[in-house]
Amino acid sequence: MKITAGRTVFVLSMCLMWLWPGDALSQPTESQTGGVTGKEKPPAGQPAGASPDTRANGAEKSPLIVTRDYIIGPEDVLEITVWKNQDLSKVVAVRPDGRISLPLIGEAAAVGRTPAQLTEEISAKLKEFKENPQVSIVVKEVNSYSIFVLGEVSKPGRYPLKSKTTLLQGITIAGGFTEKAARNKLVVFRFSANGSGEEKVKASYDDIVLRDGSLQNIELKPGDTVVVPSETMVLVP
Repeated sequence: MKITAGRTVFVLSMCLMWLWPGDALSQPTESQTGGVTGKEKPPAGQPAGASPDTRANGAEKSPLIVTRDYIIGPEDVLEITVWKNQDLSKVVAVRPDGRISLPLIGEAAAVGRTPAQLTEEISAKLKEFKENPQVSIVVKEVNSYSIFVLGEVSKPGRYPLKSKTTLLQGITIAGGFTEKAARNKLVVFRFSANGSGEEKVKASYDDIVLRDGSLQNIELKPGDTVVVPSETMVLVP
């Protein structure tokens, strides 16, 4: 069979189209694409195919860390250990009245105190029954780091404290005042320092914002209850 010069050129051209490395018909290798075909190579330490949103959601906030200055609140769970005395070592929950119950010493006020302060009180009471007692307290569960906002606010309820929060910030978290709110008759109820009762702190929104009443914009503490009364509830003297 005779092959003309024109046919020979055509056959050679077709072979070059299939074999030429830069041809559009050739498929890129894995080494040419960094191992991820058609996708950008992920940063070091990130799994292939993980989207930026997925990586962002994975970086969650760290849990609340209990420091030495932590103030014990209602519903917190405490692990109280008395060295070499299993009968006196207990895991107890702080009652709503702010107190705990322990063998021998009976009740002790826990709310409003740090673990170190409560340790000193328990040690002092145990000295009546045991020489040089060694007591340690660990906060196992933090359940009290929240406030309550009630009355004439848009969203009354219980709100967790993520950081330092002032009175006005607490009201803002609850959605702000309603039209019926007596904003100059704000009341904050909180446990007293010794846990024996409640304190009542009054504040005025206008004093805080329009006058020199910034001291009334107090920092809220765990367990505080903020009450925004209605104008119809305010008694005229």
